[in-house]
Amino acid sequence: MDTPPPHQAVLDEVAPRLRRLRAERGLTLAALSEATGISKSTLSRLESGQRRPSLELLLPLAGAYHVALDDLVGVPETGDPRVRLTPRTLPNGGTCVALSRSPGPLQAYKLVIPDRGVEPEFRTHEGYEWLYVLDGRLRLVLAGHDLVLGPGEAAEWDTRLPHWFGSADGRPVEILSLFGRQGERMHVRAKPRA
Repeated sequence: MDTPPPHQAVLDEVAPRLRRLRAERGLTLAALSEATGISKSTLSRLESGQRRPSLELLLPLAGAYHVALDDLVGVPETGDPRVRLTPRTLPNGGTCVALSRSPGPLQAYKLVIPDRGVEPEFRTHEGYEWLYVLDGRLRLVLAGHDLVLGPGEAAEWDTRLPHWFGSADGRPVEILSLFGRQGERMHVRAKPRA
C-alpha cells in the first residue's frame, strides 16, 4: 500500500479551513467571488475538496481573509530552532555548558572558570583539546610552558601532556573548549594575521 506524501495531510485540511474562514467572516460565495475574482463554482469546489488548491487561487483568498498564506494553508510549525542549554556547576565552582547535542568524536563546551586560587594540579588523559578565550585572561600551564591567553586567542594540545588551566588574574575567565576523546585534532581554518 502506498503511503501518502507528507504534504497530503496539509492539503486535505485546506478545504475545511476555507469553509470555516468564510463562515467566520460571514461572507457568501458571491461576495467572496467579487472580492477575489475567483468564480463561485471554483470557490465551492475548493471548499468541498473537489478542486486542489493552487497558489494562483490561495493568494487572493489569503488577501481577502487578511491572513498569511501559511495560516491559510496550515503549514506545520518547524519547531523552535534554539538550543536549550543546561549549565552544570563544576566541583571547582565553575560552570560548564555542553554545546554538543549528540555523542561523537568531538565535544564542544563553554566554560566559565572562577579564580581557583591554587597552584596548578597537572592532569593527563587521552584526547586532544582546543581552547578559545572569550573573556578574561586564561593561564595555561602545559608541559614546560606557562602561558597567558586573552580574548580571541586559542591554544591546542595533546592532553597526554601534563596540563592545567585557570584564571590568570583572579577574575573569572570564559572559554570555548573542543575536546576529542581519542586524540582527534581540530581542523581550524583561519586566515593568518598580516
